[in-house]
Amino acid sequence: MAALMKLSRGIDHVNGWIGKGVAWLVLAAVLVSAGNAVIRKSMNISSNAWLELQWYLFGAVFLLCAAWTLCRDEHVRVDVLSSRLSPRGRAIIDLVCHLVFLMPFAVLMVWLAWPFFMSSYVSGEQSSNAGGLVRWPAKLWVLLGFISFAAQGLSEIIKRVAQLTGRMPYPSSDTDELPPVAREARS
Repeated sequence: MAALMKLSRGIDHVNGWIGKGVAWLVLAAVLVSAGNAVIRKSMNISSNAWLELQWYLFGAVFLLCAAWTLCRDEHVRVDVLSSRLSPRGRAIIDLVCHLVFLMPFAVLMVWLAWPFFMSSYVSGEQSSNAGGLVRWPAKLWVLLGFISFAAQGLSEIIKRVAQLTGRMPYPSSDTDELPPVAREARS
C-alpha cells in the first residue's frame, strides 16, 4: 500500500502543477477576448482565429483542470446529502462512484479520444472557418484531459481504500477542512 500511496501523491502533485499552470489560461482567454472585441469595434477588423483561440483556451482550462478539481475535492456533488454522512460513509460513496462511474467513463474517453486526436493530427485538419486554426491542439486537450482525469480517479480510489482500511485518516469534519462548496452548503 505504501507504493500505491506514493503513486497517489505523485499523481496529485502532477495534476496540481498542471491545474495551477493551466488556470492562468483563463487570463489569456480574457485578454484575447477583450483584445479581439476592442480591435473589432474600434478598427472593424476581426479574425476567426481569435475566436477559435478563445475556445481552445477555454477548452484547455476546462479539460486540463478537471483532475486538479477532483484532487481538491471540489467537483459537484449533492453536499446536502453527503454532509450528513459520516466520513466513512462519504469515503464508501466516493469509492463506489469512482469505480462504477468515473473510471469507466474516463477510460472510455481516453480510448475514444486517441483516434480522434491522431486522425486530426495526421491529416493536419484545419478549421472549416476562413482564417481558422488547426484543429488537432483542441483535440489533444480532450485526450490529455481525460488521461489526467483517469489518473486522478486512480489516485482518489487509492486514497479512499487507504481511508477505509485505516492507513490514511479521513478528512477532518471541521468546516475549515471541507471544500469551499461544502462549507457554503453548511452555512
